Amino acid sequence: MSKIQNPILPGFHADPSILRVGDDFYIATSTFEWFPGVRIHHSKDLKNWRFAGSPLTRKSQLDMKGNMNSGGVWAPCLSHHDGKFYLIYTDVKQWHGAYKDAHNYLVTADSIEGPWSEPIYLNSSGFDPSLYHDDDGRKWYVNMIWDYRSGNHPFAGIILQEYSEKEEKLVGPIKTIYTGTDIKLTEGPHIYKKDGWYYLFVAEGGTEYEHAETVARSKSIDGPYETDPNYPLISSRGNPELEIQKAGHGSLVDTPNGEWYFVHLCGRPLKEKYCTLGRETSIQKVEWTEDGWVRLAHGDHFPRTETEAPDLPEHPFEPEDPKDDFDTEELNGAWNSLRVPMDDSWVSLKERPGYLRLFGRESLSSVHHQSLVARRQTSFYSTFETKLDYDPEYYQHKAGLVVYYDTEDHVYLHITHQEDKGRVLQILRTVSGEYEEVLLPPVRIAQTGSVKLRGEINEDKLQLFYQDEEMQDWKKIGPVLDTTHMSDDSAPDVRFTGTFIGMATQDYSGTKKPADFDYFIYETKER
Repeated sequence: MSKIQNPILPGFHADPSILRVGDDFYIATSTFEWFPGVRIHHSKDLKNWRFAGSPLTRKSQLDMKGNMNSGGVWAPCLSHHDGKFYLIYTDVKQWHGAYKDAHNYLVTADSIEGPWSEPIYLNSSGFDPSLYHDDDGRKWYVNMIWDYRSGNHPFAGIILQEYSEKEEKLVGPIKTIYTGTDIKLTEGPHIYKKDGWYYLFVAEGGTEYEHAETVARSKSIDGPYETDPNYPLISSRGNPELEIQKAGHGSLVDTPNGEWYFVHLCGRPLKEKYCTLGRETSIQKVEWTEDGWVRLAHGDHFPRTETEAPDLPEHPFEPEDPKDDFDTEELNGAWNSLRVPMDDSWVSLKERPGYLRLFGRESLSSVHHQSLVARRQTSFYSTFETKLDYDPEYYQHKAGLVVYYDTEDHVYLHITHQEDKGRVLQILRTVSGEYEEVLLPPVRIAQTGSVKLRGEINEDKLQLFYQDEEMQDWKKIGPVLDTTHMSDDSAPDVRFTGTFIGMATQDYSGTKKPADFDYFIYETKER
């Protein structure tokens, strides 16, 4: 019997929304402050997945300049009706404290590859919106509603309102249809219909180690909804020995053969706590009981690292080439920028063919205009390497290799200039916003020519290396660094993303000095 190994989308792929159209399965996941917005993966068998595209590629669809860390795109919902794809998403501007400035939008496309439309604004009453297409052609919109008032529970329940496609807006009365269970923190709603019942799936317990997914049902879409007496459907809480933790926030899909599966958010901690890869996507087979409730097929509430594969032909995809030579006219879908799209003002594959040229802009602490291009870390055992040409003139010039969680936590091996040494290598480490120069003094390197930079991550340890044109072999630089500060779990407040690895450059003087990167290699390995 074939098995699916979890997670099916390793690395930062949170809040999965799964959809089947014919024989094709799609999963949309959150991207938060990373651009382009929303990642969609495609599969034919629920086992093998490939990146299929990012719908939000234009500033007119998603403008996150200035968004705070872990703001941006939360919990997208992907659906399909009458030959059209619908994507609902939230752009969260501010989320710390009493208020949630969260704006919800809809875009559509005739093909999953796009082009996707300009956004239709829906509402701002809460986050985690979802769209359900009923049998009679009516469309129903749900989201959690946020209550900022003192003395009230901020997760105030799930609201329902009709969406008019003709008028391109929400219409009619707003009704609270569900307020959750004693687990509380009810969010992430999705509606499904089966055998005359409307099923409401919601995430509960927050997105950390108390996370869960609960199911309720009603004969009418506007309720009242009855909670499954055997709730939650899935959770890792109370079982710290599980490899897969934080199970919750997910969605449901059936196969052409009538089998059912549930995809869900999860995390894999190191040192019992730190999920340095971020929140990932796993899948579990589910079954329906005779009395009409859904259960994990293996019989309890806990997620498994493997689940039974569906009775479908396997469709493996070609593995990703670990080396990007930057020989194409556009960067491939693995690469991301922070908050704003890549454009000719700061990134180019044409000015020096065969190289990625980045023009120096703001610091790694900026929430506006960084020159950083990065990809997800997808394994606890990763190696990565780049080669760059860069001749800094001042200490305000930097370029190099970055391991990045957010503006508060990152590690940066970079070339810069020091008055008494000329061209040098320095490691900048920021932990909880505290700036540290790891190399005191910085390491003088060859004053001309290309420099290679390399990193190795083994679970929670990072070792950096370099090689200039005067060297034959790689040389370690700096101490072994702990990476657990680059995780959801290391900050005083909850965070939602994951570790990225890539290239960056800064020019604090404002002259946009360029750095040229010849290639980038990212490889994963076994323990």
